Amino acid sequence: MGLQDQLAGKLPGDLLPYVSDHFEVIGDIAILVIPPELEPHKFTIADAILSRRRNILTVLARTGKISGDSRTARYEILRGITTVTTHREFGFSYRIDVGSSFFSARMAYERKRVTGQVEPGEKVYVPFAGVGPYAIPAAARGAEVCAVEKNPEAFRWLAENVALNHAGKNCRILQGDALDISPFPHASFDRLIVPAPYGMDHALETLLPLMSYGGMTHFYTFKPKEQVPGLIAAYEARGLEVTYSAPCGNVAPGISRWVFDLARPPLP
Repeated sequence: MGLQDQLAGKLPGDLLPYVSDHFEVIGDIAILVIPPELEPHKFTIADAILSRRRNILTVLARTGKISGDSRTARYEILRGITTVTTHREFGFSYRIDVGSSFFSARMAYERKRVTGQVEPGEKVYVPFAGVGPYAIPAAARGAEVCAVEKNPEAFRWLAENVALNHAGKNCRILQGDALDISPFPHASFDRLIVPAPYGMDHALETLLPLMSYGGMTHFYTFKPKEQVPGLIAAYEARGLEVTYSAPCGNVAPGISRWVFDLARPPLP
């Protein structure tokens, strides 16, 4: 039974088509986007989700888009008492306050794809590290990871999650600007994992000096599909080989998050 069926008789029939089963779940928190038509019925919808999904304890309604340096959105608590949860993903646990730190559960399989390529002994740089969903699995595979996060709240959870997942031996964390590469004047990383926020295409240009010859960068950006061929041509013009590209979910009408795996050929 879908959520529409469950709410039949509780909501006016003409509003049921606006009800969606597609909401994000982070730990025991469900995050909804409530259309204006359903605003008067948001608590009824929240109650239906709680009665249907026993693993959910809190229901939030997103009231603002993700924005700012902290990459956070605004939420209204419809049911529950806290925005803090523990999210489990492929054997790792992440403590997070979704109200103050960015996290997308929908990127789980993409994170697994990328971190599954990490080899023991690699040097890996993870800017915009968030609460650690790329850095911690990479460290668990035996890489030497440096993770940087600017948002102090997210950094606090990153530190807690490194300890929680026993990754401290291989994961160095820094709080600061992920695009400030001055702390690494002579560093060369085998792999860069760059989940750049919206509007930060220039991050790639800034971070490429850290990429070793023979290395790999996984770069995320937000683009319409028709711009992708031009991006690939621009990357190749910089001497990078695009070994993989794919959309990782829509973020706005016509706009998707895209990932590009960019290999730098070894020196002759």
